[in-house]
Amino acid sequence: MNEFGVENLVFSSSCTVYGKADYLPVTEDHPIKQAESPYGFTKQVCENMIADCLRSNKLTRAVTLRYFNPIGAHSSGLIGELPIGTPNNLVPFITQTAAGIREHLTIFGDTYNTEDGTCVRDYIHVMDLADAHVRSLLTMCENDRSYTLNVGTGKGSSVLEAIKSFEKVNQLKLNYKIGPKRDGDIEQIYAATDLAEKTLKWKAKYSIDDAMKDAWCWQKNLAKK
Repeated sequence: MNEFGVENLVFSSSCTVYGKADYLPVTEDHPIKQAESPYGFTKQVCENMIADCLRSNKLTRAVTLRYFNPIGAHSSGLIGELPIGTPNNLVPFITQTAAGIREHLTIFGDTYNTEDGTCVRDYIHVMDLADAHVRSLLTMCENDRSYTLNVGTGKGSSVLEAIKSFEKVNQLKLNYKIGPKRDGDIEQIYAATDLAEKTLKWKAKYSIDDAMKDAWCWQKNLAKK
């Protein structure tokens, strides 16, 4: 980046940097705890590296976006998520199960201290996330400032609620079962989005239903190829 004069950076970080949240919704000044996973640890390391580069003038500006849980696809069904091998995220498991690629979907635990016992996450449509990136680039350059911002909807949905949303909007029934909890899974987390909305003049506009509809459209288009 230094060699080619790249002075601005938008970094894809994650809400995993917060670990198990002390309070909800999670604000940007929530303490950064010991990472619950190697993935979360890498995000913490990268955030620290970016901060060091800003202090040493190796970067002029940077926006660190702490993603919550991006899901969905472009509404055209032409651009979406295609995991290599076994998916790590919920929605590809849902769509692949619906498509018959996988026999069933496993919900990892239903005894958490949440309304229905399954983990709660802040699911944000990938197109809202894309819009936040564009707004970040513009805002960073217009204001000549660096920012660290949560990017989410500000609303938590459980794994079961996500499954029910998919079934409802696509008029399908999913074959799912309850399995054991996974080590490192956080019970619930969702974003306080006030700072991002104010700073970027941006707000998530798509619902979880929109995301589930678009994700299924993408999966169906894959089957035609």
